[in-house]
Amino acid sequence: MAEFEYTANPARIVFGAGTLSRLPAEVRALGGGRALLLGTSVAGTDRAAASLGPLLAARFDRAAMHTPVEVTESALELLRASDIDCLVAVGGGSASGLAKALALRTGLPQVVLPTTYAGSEVTAVLGQTEHGRKTTLTSPKVLPETVIYDVELTLGLPVALSVTSGINAMAHAVEALYASQANPVTERLAVESITLLARALPRIVAGPADADARADALQGAWLAGTCLGSVGMGLHHKLCHTLGGAFGLPHAQTHTVVLPHAMAYNASAAPAAMRLIAEALGVTDAPRGLYDLIVGLGGPISLRELGLAQADLPRVVELATATPYPNPRPVTADGLTALLTDAWNSHAPTSSGPPDLNPLTEEVVASFANTPDRRTRELLGDLVRTLHGYVGRNDLTQPEWQQAVEFLARTGQISTPTRQEFVLLSDVLGVSSAVDILTNSRTPDTTPSAVLGPFYVDGPPETPHGADLAAGLPGTPMFADITVTDIGGAPVAGAVVDVWQANEDGFYDVQLPDLAGPVLRARFHTNSLGKLTFTAILPAEYPIPEDGPVGQLLAAVGRHPYRAPHVHFMIAKPGYRTLVTQLFVRGGRYLDSDTVFGVKTGLIVDFPEHQATAPDGRPGPWRSLNFTFRIAAE
Repeated sequence: MAEFEYTANPARIVFGAGTLSRLPAEVRALGGGRALLLGTSVAGTDRAAASLGPLLAARFDRAAMHTPVEVTESALELLRASDIDCLVAVGGGSASGLAKALALRTGLPQVVLPTTYAGSEVTAVLGQTEHGRKTTLTSPKVLPETVIYDVELTLGLPVALSVTSGINAMAHAVEALYASQANPVTERLAVESITLLARALPRIVAGPADADARADALQGAWLAGTCLGSVGMGLHHKLCHTLGGAFGLPHAQTHTVVLPHAMAYNASAAPAAMRLIAEALGVTDAPRGLYDLIVGLGGPISLRELGLAQADLPRVVELATATPYPNPRPVTADGLTALLTDAWNSHAPTSSGPPDLNPLTEEVVASFANTPDRRTRELLGDLVRTLHGYVGRNDLTQPEWQQAVEFLARTGQISTPTRQEFVLLSDVLGVSSAVDILTNSRTPDTTPSAVLGPFYVDGPPETPHGADLAAGLPGTPMFADITVTDIGGAPVAGAVVDVWQANEDGFYDVQLPDLAGPVLRARFHTNSLGKLTFTAILPAEYPIPEDGPVGQLLAAVGRHPYRAPHVHFMIAKPGYRTLVTQLFVRGGRYLDSDTVFGVKTGLIVDFPEHQATAPDGRPGPWRSLNFTFRIAAE
């Protein structure tokens, strides 16, 4: 059992399109009447200013990256001179960072309207730069009271900045997965955040005005920031804070360059987190997959192109190791030097897992593009993705795959018209039961269905009511009285009812070549009352065939091969849904461990024992079966 602590930072979230119009009401709800508007772009703050109207008391458009203390002090002078009672920030991390810095010093409430995907607006974290050094603090005093997400405010965000801002947000989610305070809540939020951002950013690059893609990215950023606000930061954030505060590198771009390399550094110490990230990205190797995503989006991949001199790398290592953040892998000077050297040279992270199969997978899926039937095309595409995903997740080796191919080949070679080994394989893997549930569980008022099994033979002999299907075979006689009705209880006349079962040794007639003709197998037609009768023998438990590949599989994994005792029925009539099912003997063996997972509670029935003379004059004991099947109209 995992032990954890989780703290949810209180904040009011308003999300949608056109939500800027709600700004005045949100300011008033916080008791504000004289707002200081903070921003970095004239266009964004102009729209907010127009929305605030008379609530706007002052405006400061010089918010800067990394929240320099001198900028905060300049804004603080304006705040005090203007009798401000509420802070409104419009923009990215620079604007929200300035609002937080002012709130820390004044205790004033904040309303933040993000125009990028920073995510920091929902955290109680503040990073400030002074004398060339960036420090961070966490305090409830800096947590904005209200965040208004208006998708329309992000539509004009340049594509390049959209990419780097989105990867910046993704970094919060990534580090939340291996933070020392990681917990199930932030894990789910982080995975959803990475998934949303990874899917949204390529759509934004392809169509910057795609409002749905912008909404997904904004929601992903919100979730990422929520993660960051609940757990601590690791090596990645420490490096970015160092590079930004001490060397003036642009914030989002730095996050974009460093993140794949920080992930690669931590991959061996956080394998579970890397698996989750890889799944969210749709790749097999998380660090390399993210690097490839950034390249495909046209994002920066080198610290050199951001303006860092190679001669500065030792100083970055010195500062980052002086007061390191908690990290899953110990932070060493040699390790950071290698990390930063790769990031400076734009080298791709060394793969820590199997190669990315996505290009191959999509090439194969694309080969089905001209399939005329859409359903067939979709099924084939999903099958390829599922199989390739299985191969990649398990890092399948050539000998393992060859063994699987040989197993399937043997399964095909042993199959005949009377022995369907592939059906048997489907049965023991539970696939037959899964398809049965999906296909037949949507009509709850009917008799439950069950798997067909590998020993059904189409066209069994037409048989009169009351016939003895055992043809002299040994076993306890069983007299069956069967009724077929619709779900309202009305008898269904003229229904075709196929019946088949194994003998007392567990063999079906098709397994016994010495038998002359079908035995324990017949086709009936219900009479005007929906009834039919026959005599057979009490079914017994039996092993499925063990001499083939499926039996060998069960033996190899330590599973028994037995089926619970049952009789098969197939009931069909035009205008009704065909029912394929089985009736199981109550009290029989293996009801709780049927090897093909075919037992359902509603199909376990009584086969009462009788000592008196049987209906056909035979001495007891004998068993009876009285059952009503309910079938549904189409």
